[in-house]
Amino acid sequence: MNSSITTGVILAAGLGSRLKGRTKEKPKAFIEVDGNSLIERSISNLLSAGIQKIMIGTGYLYEHFDALREKYPIETLRNEDFSSTGSMYTLYLLRHLINEPFLLLESDLLYENQALDHLLNDPLDNIILASGATKSGDEVFIQSSPQNELQEMSKDRSLLKHISGELVGITKLSVTTLKAMCSFAEEEYKNGNRTMHYEDALVGIANVHQIHVKVIDDLVWCEIDDEKHLSRALKIIYPKMKLRDLED
Repeated sequence: MNSSITTGVILAAGLGSRLKGRTKEKPKAFIEVDGNSLIERSISNLLSAGIQKIMIGTGYLYEHFDALREKYPIETLRNEDFSSTGSMYTLYLLRHLINEPFLLLESDLLYENQALDHLLNDPLDNIILASGATKSGDEVFIQSSPQNELQEMSKDRSLLKHISGELVGITKLSVTTLKAMCSFAEEEYKNGNRTMHYEDALVGIANVHQIHVKVIDDLVWCEIDDEKHLSRALKIIYPKMKLRDLED
């Protein structure tokens, strides 16, 4: 691997309300697949890829993430207003700790190791990792230009002119782009609206900052937001991941 990226940021403040039966005592990032939690699997993937500094933006049941500091070289920062703010606000709180290009990840992902390579081995500064159609439900669809630059993102596909891919939840960003996202978000915060998600900020600055959309049609991954997602992860996605590991 040839990459200068050594920082990873994981957004993990959410309530996981659609998995209530499983998130009463632990955040959804601690859901286990084959005996390994999503968050620990992601941390291990990052460390294996050469990421040396890992920061986790926490909120709901934050103490479980804090406990991981005894096991892994990570930092945590709590969004105390997690129940009334979006993912962009958690990233906004972390901004002062980020002083170099970084990978941004959502905490509820199950993904093959190669997913990180697609971003780390690409020389472009700002890249959204996207996949082909998953038909998993609750997808975030991406519209990009003929030059593969971000134009729009939405869960409502009818709002897009076309669909280029689906948001995976792993993105490479420069510090300059992070600052632009934070400035864009600040305008909403001035009006008392802190519910913006990080993908909204990316769209908001896309007309000024070039953000590449990299579509890997056969990427093996999923998010786990509800019981249907978890079932799909256990029955389909994880077996595919294991098979791909054997192939490699």
